[in-house]
Amino acid sequence: MHLRLGSKRRKPVHGFPSASRTPASARIDEGLAAGISRRSALRGIATTLAASSLGGSVAFAQGSDRPVLFTNARIFDGRSGRLIEGSNLRIAGNKVDALIPAGENVADVEVVDCGGRVLMPGLIDAHWHALMAAIPEVVALTADLPYVHLVAMREAERTLMRGFTTIRDVGGPSFPLKRAIDEGTAPGPRIFPSGAMISQTSGHGDFRMRHEVPRASGGHLSHPEMAGIAAIADGVPEVLRRVREQLLLGASQIKIMTGGGVSSAYDPIHVNQFTAEEIRAAVDAASDWGTYVCTHVYTPEGIQRALRNGVKCIEHGQLADEDSVRMMADTGAWWSLQPFLADEDANPKSDPVQRQQQEEIAIGTMRAYELGKKHNVNLAWGTDVLFNPKGTATQGKQLAKLSRWFDNADVLRMATGRNGDLLALSGERNPYRARLGVIEPGALADILVIDGNPLEDINLIADPDRNLALVMKDGKIHKNALPS
Repeated sequence: MHLRLGSKRRKPVHGFPSASRTPASARIDEGLAAGISRRSALRGIATTLAASSLGGSVAFAQGSDRPVLFTNARIFDGRSGRLIEGSNLRIAGNKVDALIPAGENVADVEVVDCGGRVLMPGLIDAHWHALMAAIPEVVALTADLPYVHLVAMREAERTLMRGFTTIRDVGGPSFPLKRAIDEGTAPGPRIFPSGAMISQTSGHGDFRMRHEVPRASGGHLSHPEMAGIAAIADGVPEVLRRVREQLLLGASQIKIMTGGGVSSAYDPIHVNQFTAEEIRAAVDAASDWGTYVCTHVYTPEGIQRALRNGVKCIEHGQLADEDSVRMMADTGAWWSLQPFLADEDANPKSDPVQRQQQEEIAIGTMRAYELGKKHNVNLAWGTDVLFNPKGTATQGKQLAKLSRWFDNADVLRMATGRNGDLLALSGERNPYRARLGVIEPGALADILVIDGNPLEDINLIADPDRNLALVMKDGKIHKNALPS
């Protein structure tokens, strides 16, 4: 079935927990404390980054100015379901230059012998929260904002070392982190930032405490709003303002909240959020800048309202019915699904209502993947690890779980070439302006070398510390455990 799923090198010191191999679930086999203003917080971040205060942080492997030639590799190109044999890969600068017959002599290159291993594009997580993945919720709600950014910077390094060379950040103030990574101050994946999640009052992005309600017109912003985690907007003019603010800050796409969720205190999953006019306002503002809107939503009603008003990507949607899935297929929208299975890797919840909602969504997940396949929807994949430091290490493991519904080649395509197609929807807002997730001339040089063949054993990607021999991002090698 065809699925539209959308030199001198230093070995860095990288220590992080590998994903454990545990059985699948039996059932389904405020504020940010301190009155720190946004500007003062970012000044503190810049000062700390400049001082390089994170001891033990990986130094970039700068490599040689000469092209790199990967030899003796079997190549998964992010598109085909079979490995390319008998070709070497040349990297020039930060781009893929050419696939060259293995017997052809190539002069003036740095040679990397892959020893018969599989070479593939860097992985892409299409639903990640760089500032909120690796920090417990209670810490996120009480720590100084600079501390939150520093934790995120350290986790960005680990994310890259897991083989994720690009992430789409769908909520949170990741602009400073993105800048630090892009400028070479810190190692980490490319970030396609959404900025603050746009939410109505009482919506999934309203993190205020009860004592902060009501807020007078023109009243002070809550701490999460000041930090850039969320932006509360009611009515078309406010929606336009908040969307345009995120575009000003550098958002590559816009994230709105049109339904309830598990991780918020006040809005049940089945609540519909934002009127049709408000959704359309967000879509129009993003479209004027050449980009698109994605939305957090689970239910059929919420999905259909979003699609009717121009939203291009549904985030989650595990409770979709067949009509909603058919509408996604007919409109060409993307469905960014996560393997929410209420298993040992789920984001931790202590509240019994939230745990019950996780179970409901887990049952929906099983049906959602089947419906997505049936109707040939543009499927994307992401993890949505949230307030879960231990869960970040399961990133590759959660990708491997898709083998329940897809063959291994489709799983890898979804996390490489297809997710790269989704990122390209940003159009003129694309901060990198080259193909991602594929190995072809002109694509960005994000390369992994794997011990073993993930087309035969997808679980290899679940244990990157053991199985990931090399990580190249943007033409620079950040990890090289290949034999000399």
